[in-house]
Amino acid sequence: MELRRLGRSDILVPPLCFGGNVFGWTADETTSFRLLDALFEAGFCFIDTADVYSRWAQGHVGGESETIIGTWMKARGNRDRLVIATKVGSDMGQGKVSLKPDYIKTAVEASLSRLQTDYIDLYQSHWDDPDTPFEDVLSAYEELIAAGKVRIIGASNLSAPRLFEALAVSTREKLPRYETLQPEYNLCERAGFEADIEPVCAANGLGVITYFSLAAGFLTGKYRSRADAQKSVRGGSLVDKYLNPRGEGILAALDEVAAARGATPTQVALAWVMARPSVTAAIASASRIEQLGDLLASADLALSGADISRLDKASAWKD
Repeated sequence: MELRRLGRSDILVPPLCFGGNVFGWTADETTSFRLLDALFEAGFCFIDTADVYSRWAQGHVGGESETIIGTWMKARGNRDRLVIATKVGSDMGQGKVSLKPDYIKTAVEASLSRLQTDYIDLYQSHWDDPDTPFEDVLSAYEELIAAGKVRIIGASNLSAPRLFEALAVSTREKLPRYETLQPEYNLCERAGFEADIEPVCAANGLGVITYFSLAAGFLTGKYRSRADAQKSVRGGSLVDKYLNPRGEGILAALDEVAAARGATPTQVALAWVMARPSVTAAIASASRIEQLGDLLASADLALSGADISRLDKASAWKD
């Protein structure tokens, strides 16, 4: 399997990253273990999670996903063969996002404990915290890296100007820099990434790890009406905005390419993201073992130039 470098680090990952938001939420511990076992056996070692997963679910407090991953790694004894990415900064009950140094230092210890590990491969700022200077945020990360608790750092949901500013601070102050960025990117949501963020990432050699790579499941083709959308816990209103002529055109293109390739819309949609030169890995998740095959197969699906052009045309966006 092709491996790709995370930014300028020495960490190599497959082009598909499994999204751990489902663990402890739509996938219970038994199902989560089955999914993780199947992923690992197929050679996929890259897992993305966050301390806040899945605080939004009734009765949850956050940390459920990290806890399941940690329990599984401990039981399997395979920590050194995995790349674990988690995040800090979401509202864990403090009523706001926070990247204050003291908060980061407390949060990382909680994540390490739940993950039952001594280190995190990729520690990411989940949201921007404009009230905390980048100098303070990056200095906190510098301490964690020096202590061996974090290997590299990344960011999620940063605007292009803020990402540029963070990189400038790293250079000026000789502090660790964000090696990766995690933006929303898929066939339906192209403009926000391609117009502003992608050029900054490409110019600075950042790895890009895309989330919502399947547009909340819309690009699987299972949501073709509002009635379809209401059948899913995870879909629902998230896909309503795609149920329009443009969305229908994208699904038609996916169907066409999938039929020609003997693949599925899911595989084609993910392969399109992975084929983007700036993208390191696409995040996708599954709540059932039956859904996993599609995700894994996408990493081996090579789209032709004509395939990509067909999908690009159907999903074209305007300034």
